[in-house]
Amino acid sequence: MFTPTRTAALEKLTEFLPHAGRDYAAKRNFDVPGHPHVSTLSPYVRHRVLSEADVLQATLARHSLKSAEKFVQEVFWRTYWKGWLEMRPGVWRDYQRGLKDQIARAKGDARLKTAWDDACDGRTGIDCFDHWAHQLRDTGYLHNHARMWFASIWIFTLGLPWQLGADFFMRHLLDGDPASNTLSWRWVGGLQTLGKTYAATSSNITKFTEGRFAGTHGLAKDAPALPGMPHPDRSPIRPGGRIPADAKVALVVHDDDLDTSLAHSAADQVVGFGICLQTHRRSPLPMGDRVTQFADDLATDTAHRAADRFGDATRLKAPDIATWAQDLGATVIALPFAPVGPNADVADQLRQGPLPVVELKRPYDDACWPYATAGFFKFKEKIPRLVTDLGLDMGLDLG
Repeated sequence: MFTPTRTAALEKLTEFLPHAGRDYAAKRNFDVPGHPHVSTLSPYVRHRVLSEADVLQATLARHSLKSAEKFVQEVFWRTYWKGWLEMRPGVWRDYQRGLKDQIARAKGDARLKTAWDDACDGRTGIDCFDHWAHQLRDTGYLHNHARMWFASIWIFTLGLPWQLGADFFMRHLLDGDPASNTLSWRWVGGLQTLGKTYAATSSNITKFTEGRFAGTHGLAKDAPALPGMPHPDRSPIRPGGRIPADAKVALVVHDDDLDTSLAHSAADQVVGFGICLQTHRRSPLPMGDRVTQFADDLATDTAHRAADRFGDATRLKAPDIATWAQDLGATVIALPFAPVGPNADVADQLRQGPLPVVELKRPYDDACWPYATAGFFKFKEKIPRLVTDLGLDMGLDLG
């Protein structure tokens, strides 16, 4: 389903565009084989070989904002989650601590370990859940509705810790990222919109799988909110920077943003081009091979596309970036802005090193993230203004 190139992403976008209006609004919740009713662009958008702005510009070149409202809102959900977490990075750290605690607990609790393994391996006896577990491991993708049902069954029917489920997704979803994945699982469990949970029901699953899993029995009838702390206070979003006019630049892209376009205007200043992937740090457990390979292949595609402008790319490990840059004679390390997660940790470490670090921030993120102060429904009120202010309704040349 997912050829790891920008060309394939653009082809997939072009194929989907005729369906981004009324078709998407009417059929987007149906999980059927082949996923014909949704774009399946998220693995590319997650790594930003195709950006949210790319998708929105192409969509609004073909449809009005009103007719494509549902699809446009779905694109902005990912933006909203990132902005929300940028202002509350402690939620990600709390999840990481909770995950490590639950992994340690499972090592000493045979019943939990068995139930966890059975859920991950699709051996629970709940046909739809087991199907989705296998589908996730086999393809790296699940329909969004299936993700909600799966998380609800994991938490409320199987009674498993939500952190272990979020990590299972993170290890196997091609589009898994700290914001969208973590906060979506929190939302199902009643931790994100405090006290509001999502309950999977047999009738809903039957309807939206078109009867493939009719008569699912044994699902929890109640979905009480998980205990948790109130949301932390918002903190300022750190700003991006600009490459000084006289700088010699060591440019490093990463798996949160494999696009080099933000540095194109300074191409003559780039003395070295590197790629540093932190895919292995998305989880304390081994990552799924599909996820690791997909990110690696996308990075290779980026290297090929950028070679004419920046020269050959050097694959880097995070601890080696500063030395590599110094050996090149660079005076600045530049990288795409890294949102909360492993790559942001690398950026923090680099800021403690010998060279100044410039994080190149997209105007799209700069404009959108500050509005993620509360729930999505407050955020979505700003979408028409953001579309106009960012020129997202001006069209995109897919060539």
